Amino acid sequence: MTSRILGVVREQVLAALFGAGDATDAYNVAFRVPNLVRDLFAEGAMSSAFVPTFTRHLTTEGKASAWRLGNLVINGLIVITAALVILGMICAEPLVGLFAGAYRSVPGKIELTVFLTRLMLPFLTFVAVAAACMGMLNSLHRFFIPALSPAMFNVATIICALGLVPLMPAFGWPPIAAIAIGSLVGGVAQLALQWPSLRSEGFRYRPVLNWRDESLKRVLVLMGPGTIGLAATQVNVLVNTVLATGEGTGAVSWLNYAFRLMYLPIGLFGVSIATATLPAVSRHVAMNDEGAARRTVADGLSLMLMLNIPATVGLMVLAPPIVRLIFERGAFTAADTAATAAAVQFYAIGLVGYSIVRITSPVFYALGRNRTPVMVSIATVLANAALNVWLVGVMGYRGLALGTSIAAIFNGALLMFFLRRRLGGIEGGRVSASLARITIAAAIMGVAAVAADVGTAQWMPGVGLAPQIIRLMTTIGVAVGVLAASAYLLRVREFRESVTLVARKLRIGSR
Repeated sequence: MTSRILGVVREQVLAALFGAGDATDAYNVAFRVPNLVRDLFAEGAMSSAFVPTFTRHLTTEGKASAWRLGNLVINGLIVITAALVILGMICAEPLVGLFAGAYRSVPGKIELTVFLTRLMLPFLTFVAVAAACMGMLNSLHRFFIPALSPAMFNVATIICALGLVPLMPAFGWPPIAAIAIGSLVGGVAQLALQWPSLRSEGFRYRPVLNWRDESLKRVLVLMGPGTIGLAATQVNVLVNTVLATGEGTGAVSWLNYAFRLMYLPIGLFGVSIATATLPAVSRHVAMNDEGAARRTVADGLSLMLMLNIPATVGLMVLAPPIVRLIFERGAFTAADTAATAAAVQFYAIGLVGYSIVRITSPVFYALGRNRTPVMVSIATVLANAALNVWLVGVMGYRGLALGTSIAAIFNGALLMFFLRRRLGGIEGGRVSASLARITIAAAIMGVAAVAADVGTAQWMPGVGLAPQIIRLMTTIGVAVGVLAASAYLLRVREFRESVTLVARKLRIGSR
């Protein structure tokens, strides 16, 4: 939660300093490639390939064998990503021209994008090693520090934005370069935060590398399909960025701000649940207990639905006041608010689909079924590209958000279908019953949220920050209260279990 909220604060700072202009567009395109790799490594391929293999070593051979594998993977990643960074720096100009050729029509915009791309590329190495550390800690049931480490990226970016932006012209650099520097520092901070926890578990870094090691080859081989299998969402965002560069100044930035808001519940609920589910499923598979694996997946999906369906409805009905409160200040105008809120509403449609992919795709790698998520991901990327090319002509940049959401739902539905076949079911009756009850409760909540938003606007008019905060917090409070009452009356199993667990924790804590 800390990490995701700080991510929104980071976007707030960026919006206030640079709005949705040419500099922000250039930064978003320049950061798209390293950020794509970050999302795939930190929350995708590394977990899918490394965690099951590392967990197997821990379970069957002990920590010494697991630590050796960890060193091999870290050193292999350093070599591979360093080569990619050097190649990327050399090819930065044609690479940016491929993604954002439309920027050539704005004087200096494509040159700025190339400069920022070269400046941020070393981020790849830092984030890859940090992802390996995250995988090891998660396998050891250490979740807090790895989950917090991305917050260091956001903190570093915020500090550099506030401290370095005024200093950049003195060095002959554009002010937006401070954000790029912050991204680099943030990559180092992600790694630095996790290292002490690894050492406390007994890990010691060793500069060893053996490309012929069977376990290392297994991880690297799995990372290829693992990357493809989990890439659909991020590749679709990359496709959106490329198409949005032709939609005029601001389109890339509006979509980026909107995706950041939409990704908040994915990070809080989808990724968090997936992070906790994967090591458990890997252990059950290693012990040949598919029944337990099936129950674990069903529990993860049910809990995700209870959290993300209300989040979807909330984002759709409250997008304008949320965007206005978070971003509309400084260089970010009312027109930017309207444009970003529209993108949020269309992105929110696919929120559950994104989260299903996060939970189910890594399970296939734990089960040794690598080809399934790869084929599904390829089909999703192709479907998304076709949808977006069509929809951007019909709806402009908003069509890109809608096409990505439809593709995410398609991706999640296919993975659920194939996972159900592989596990002999995923307790579909229980999950479907939870889905129906949660959807009804969320719909009631949405009606209450709209009524509360209209009522609070009449009760407390004004555009100042304080009235906006009070109105939005009151509306959200009413919505959450109605949701809780509806979930209780509809007997939503996951809600009742969560309430019981919290009450038990509070009783224990009060003793």
